[in-house]
Amino acid sequence: MRRTRLALALLFVAGCGSSPASHFYTLSALPTPAPAATSSDVSVAVGPVSVPITVDRPQIVVTLNPNLVWLDEFNRWASPLSYNIARVVAENLVGMLGTPRVALSPRTLNGGVDYRAAVEVQRFESAPGEAATFDAVWTVSRDADGRSRTGRTTVRETIPDKSYDALAAAHSRAVARLSRDIADAVHALHQ
Repeated sequence: MRRTRLALALLFVAGCGSSPASHFYTLSALPTPAPAATSSDVSVAVGPVSVPITVDRPQIVVTLNPNLVWLDEFNRWASPLSYNIARVVAENLVGMLGTPRVALSPRTLNGGVDYRAAVEVQRFESAPGEAATFDAVWTVSRDADGRSRTGRTTVRETIPDKSYDALAAAHSRAVARLSRDIADAVHALHQ
């Protein structure tokens, strides 16, 4: 009986000590400058945002070559990637458009919205130490009359080292470029 307890305790300790710690990452918005006066009352709903099914999972999917990927069980996204991208685009648009009236699509804004931005991410590739590749087709539509602008944002951000922090930062820069393209489309439709 005593040996059984000792053996079970040793197995438990051995099992606990062999797993590396998990790390959770998120995308980040552009640094916001000091609070400025609101310059616009335009409202924008961001979403839906779709991502390729191969990367629509908690694990960071590392591209090893054009036909091989690796699911990193210990380096994960802190929230679903589609939500992560939509949240960062919304945060970036607040500063780029000078309006606090930017929300994620499922949330409602009082009085409706002026514009809606839908995004279909077609490539979201992660190669630590090499590059973050991002390719998305987006549409910005004006609710008042249905006019719209559609575009494509393709970005390849080099990654200076093999860290996942650098990878998340590179993807954040790519999403900032997407945000800039969407903001430009809103400006063009608003004139």
